[in-house]
Amino acid sequence: MSVVVRPCAVVAIAVALLVAGAPPAAARDGDDDRREARVEGTCGKGTSSKLRLRSRDGRIRVEFEVRRNRRGERWRVVLVHERRVVWRGSVRTSRSSRSFRVRRTLRDLGGSDRVKVRASGPRGVTCEAAATLAA
Repeated sequence: MSVVVRPCAVVAIAVALLVAGAPPAAARDGDDDRREARVEGTCGKGTSSKLRLRSRDGRIRVEFEVRRNRRGERWRVVLVHERRVVWRGSVRTSRSSRSFRVRRTLRDLGGSDRVKVRASGPRGVTCEAAATLAA
C-alpha cells in the first residue's frame, strides 16, 4: 500500500509547525517608542500567573501577577533580565484578592529584551513566565 502526499498538505503541516513554535507574545504598539508583550505563566496546583512587559522612553515596566485562592501566603519571587537577577524578594497574597502583583521598572537595553520571572510558594507551588520584548 502506498501513501500519496500532496504538496499543499506538506506546506500546511510546515506552516502549522512554524506557528506552534513561534515565540510567545511579542507585540508592538503603533508608536515605535512603545512596545508591549504579554504571556500567561505556567503554574501548578490551581494557581495562575501573567507577565506583562511595556517599554517606553528607555524603560521597561514589568508587571507579574499570581492568582491563588489562599490568603496571606508568602511567596519568593526572582526577576531575571537578560540572564541577570535584577530583583529578588518576598511578597504575600493579599487578604482580599488572594493574589499578589510585583511591579518593577528596568532599563531598556539595546535589541530585544528577555525577562523571566519565577515565584515559589508554599508546599512547593511554583509559577514561571518568560517574555521577549522585540527590538
